[in-house]
Amino acid sequence: MESINRFIWGPTPEQRVREWQSKLRAETRKLDREMHQLDVRSKDAKKTVKQLATKGDVKSAKILAREVVRVDKQKDRMSVSKARLGSISYQLQQQLAMAKVTGALQKSTEIMKLSNSLIRLPQISQTMREMSMEMMKAGILEEMTEDVLEMDDDEELEEEADAEVDNVLYALTDGKLGQAGAVSSELPAAEDKLDEAEEQRNFERYRQELASVLS
Repeated sequence: MESINRFIWGPTPEQRVREWQSKLRAETRKLDREMHQLDVRSKDAKKTVKQLATKGDVKSAKILAREVVRVDKQKDRMSVSKARLGSISYQLQQQLAMAKVTGALQKSTEIMKLSNSLIRLPQISQTMREMSMEMMKAGILEEMTEDVLEMDDDEELEEEADAEVDNVLYALTDGKLGQAGAVSSELPAAEDKLDEAEEQRNFERYRQELASVLS
């Protein structure tokens, strides 16, 4: 009977909210997995930065440190987005309580604001766009503007990474590189050259892995 009513009249407010909350939980789990992956790769890359600094490979250390900064920034944004997903779920629960009294879902500027911010995160952008459209049809959200749909944080992330890379490099290398001013650029000693090829491979691997996560 429920499926027949759904086919004829469409989903009830409770059914809509439960479906949205299920999607929000799925996106939260997705962010948890990606944040863990970023954390593992970031830790490995930080170790390599220290090794490169010890060898005096300033250029490679700085390139990899920049990727570390970008990854850490992305992880922070994912953490904030995860909290926002939880906030939307809570707001929907409040909507459901009101719907039992009024019989319909109401417009919510808070859900609108949270949804707009989450559309900007590539990892969950598509799902949030689809959910926002559904919520708009259900009367919770107003129509989204093209400005919201086309927002992109990539350039901002790049600028933040450029601004902080020297600070992070300085911290990771215990003051050997970065803000210290005088930076050692000496080539590795002869006895260390056997390890140089392997370190370069590690550097390239970590750089590519970190860049692929952020692409």
